[in-house]
Amino acid sequence: MEWWIVGLTILGFLLGGGVGYWLVQRSLKMKIKDAEERAKVILRDAEKEGEILKKEKLLEVKAEWDRKKREFDQIMQDRHEKLRAYEKEIKEREDRITRKLELLSNKEKQLQSLEQSLQQQQQQVQQRMEEVEQLREEQLIRLERITGMSREDAKKYLLDSMVEEAKTEAALMIKEIRDQAREEAKKQAQKIVVEAIQRTATDYAIENTVSVVNLPSDEMKGRIIGREGRNIRAFEAATGVDLIIDDTPEAVLISCFDPLRREVARRALERLVSDGRIHPSRIEEVVNKTKKEMEDEIREVGKQALLELGIHNVHREIVRLIGRMKYRYSYGQNLLAHSIEVARLAAIMAAELGLDVRLAKRAGLLHDIGKCVEEEGPHALIGYEIAKRYREHPIVANAIGSHHDEMEMISPIAALVQAADAISGARPGARRESLEHYIKRLTSLEEIASSFEGVVQSYAIQAGREIRVIVEPERIDDLTADTIAHEIAKRIEETMEYPGQIRVTVIREKRSIAYAR
Repeated sequence: MEWWIVGLTILGFLLGGGVGYWLVQRSLKMKIKDAEERAKVILRDAEKEGEILKKEKLLEVKAEWDRKKREFDQIMQDRHEKLRAYEKEIKEREDRITRKLELLSNKEKQLQSLEQSLQQQQQQVQQRMEEVEQLREEQLIRLERITGMSREDAKKYLLDSMVEEAKTEAALMIKEIRDQAREEAKKQAQKIVVEAIQRTATDYAIENTVSVVNLPSDEMKGRIIGREGRNIRAFEAATGVDLIIDDTPEAVLISCFDPLRREVARRALERLVSDGRIHPSRIEEVVNKTKKEMEDEIREVGKQALLELGIHNVHREIVRLIGRMKYRYSYGQNLLAHSIEVARLAAIMAAELGLDVRLAKRAGLLHDIGKCVEEEGPHALIGYEIAKRYREHPIVANAIGSHHDEMEMISPIAALVQAADAISGARPGARRESLEHYIKRLTSLEEIASSFEGVVQSYAIQAGREIRVIVEPERIDDLTADTIAHEIAKRIEETMEYPGQIRVTVIREKRSIAYAR
C-alpha cells in the first residue's frame, strides 16, 4: 500500500513539475511575443521620427540653399548693375573723347588753312617790302645827288638836331608839370585831410586795467573769499584775473591787462553777488555762461559796427573779430572806435579823389583785424592772411597788409588807409606807448607759460609780477609741476626784459565728480 502512495506522490510531483514547466514556458513565450511587439512598435516609431527629422532637415537645407541662392543672385545683380554703370560711364567718356577728337581735328584743319593764308599774305607783304625798299633806295640816291651829303652824314645831322631839340623841350615840360603837380597835390592833400578831420570826431576813453564791482555790504567780501580762500582761488583760476579785496568799503577790484577777460570776470562776479550762491562749482558754471553770453554780444557788436558803416557780405568769423575790437586797445586807444574812424576817414578821402568808397571803408575798418588773434608776427601781415582766408577783395587785403609798409601797395586805397590810420592815432593824448608795451609783456608771459606741454591755462596777474599756470593733473605729477615752474622762470629770464621779479605759480588740482540719481 505504501509503494502505491509513493508512486502516486512521485507521479503528482512529475505532473506538477511538467505543468509548471509548461506554464513557465508559456509565460516566457508570451513575454517574448510582447517584447517583439513592443520592439516592432518602437522601430516603427523610430522610422517615423527618422522620416520626420529627415524631411525637416531637408526643408532646412532647402531653405538655407534658397537663402544663399537669393543672396548670390542679389550680389550678382548688384555687380551686373555696377558693370552696366561702369560700361555706361566708359561709353560716355568715349563719346566725349570722340567729340573732342573731332573738334581737335576740325581746329587742326582750320589752323592749316589759316597757316596757308598767312603764308600767302607774308609772301605778298614781302613783295611789297621789296618794292618799297627799291623805291627808298632810288629816293636816297636822288637826295645824295641834290644835297651833296652821304647817307650817313645826313642821318647823323638830323638825329643830332632832333635829339637836342627834344631834350630842351622835354626839360621845360617836365619842370612845368612837376611845379604844377606839386602845387596842386599840396592843395588837394590839405583840402582832403582837413575836410576828413572836420567831418570825423571821435572821443577816446583811455584804457583802464582795473574794474570796480560794488557790493551790497562788506559781509559779501568774506563770502567771495570763501573758506580758506577757496572761492577767490576758484574765481581767479576760472577767469584769469586778479581779484583785489582790500579796505575799500563795499567794493572789490578786478585787475587784468586783457579787457575782454576783465569784463567776463566783472559780469560773472556781479551775477554771483546778486544770486548769493558763491562756491567753486557755481563760480565755474556762472563764468562759463558769462563767456558764452560775451561771445554772442561780441558778434552783435560786430554786426552793429558793420551796419553803422553800411558794409555788407562779411564772413561771420570776421564779424566776430570786429566785435572783439571793442575789448582791445592799441596804445590806450579803443581798437573798434579807432577802426571805425579810420574807415570813415578813408571813405571821405576816397570820395574826394574819385576812388572806390566802398573798398576804402571796408579796408579802413579791417586794417587792424590782425590784433584780435593770438598769433606771432606783425599784425598787418596776420590781418592780410585773415582777409585772404575769408576771400576779401584783393585791394582790401593788400591795404590791410601794407598799412605799415610791410608789403608793397597795389592801389591808392592802401595809401589812404595808411594816411587815415596815422591821422586817427596822431591826435594828442590818443595813445599811450607805455601801456602798449605793458600789455605786450603780459601777453608774452602767458604765451611762454602756455608753450610747455601739459599746461591747460596761464594767466598773468598782479600787473605782471606773477604768472599763474594751471596744468593737467592726469599728465603732470607734483614733481613735474615743480620742474615746469623752474623751466618757465628760466625761459622768462632768458627771453624777456622786466622790472623787479616775476613769481611763477603752477597749480595742479584734481577734481572727482559723481552724481546721485
